[in-house]
Amino acid sequence: MRGPAANLWRSPAGLKIGAMDAPPPAPKKLGPAGWIAIAVLAGFLAWAVWYAVHAWNALAGVGISTAGWVMMGFGIVFTIAVGAGLMALVFYSSRKGKDF
Repeated sequence: MRGPAANLWRSPAGLKIGAMDAPPPAPKKLGPAGWIAIAVLAGFLAWAVWYAVHAWNALAGVGISTAGWVMMGFGIVFTIAVGAGLMALVFYSSRKGKDF
């Protein structure tokens, strides 16, 4: 690399360093668009919590059979297993250098 960009990858001692050895960039301050995004997401979260509480209270008199509880338990275990398996695949592919 030649020109001004060549100095971007040199350490103070003049040795070339790779991208992984470069110091992390300074954190940027959050701009107006970031604060708007946070406000919108917080609104979505508040609406979801309100809706969940409303739905939970509306179903106060509904009973779940034993088979329903068993199936709910299977669903929870299956969901956690799929999530854990996918995370394991992400870490495995990252360790083997399959990620870009």
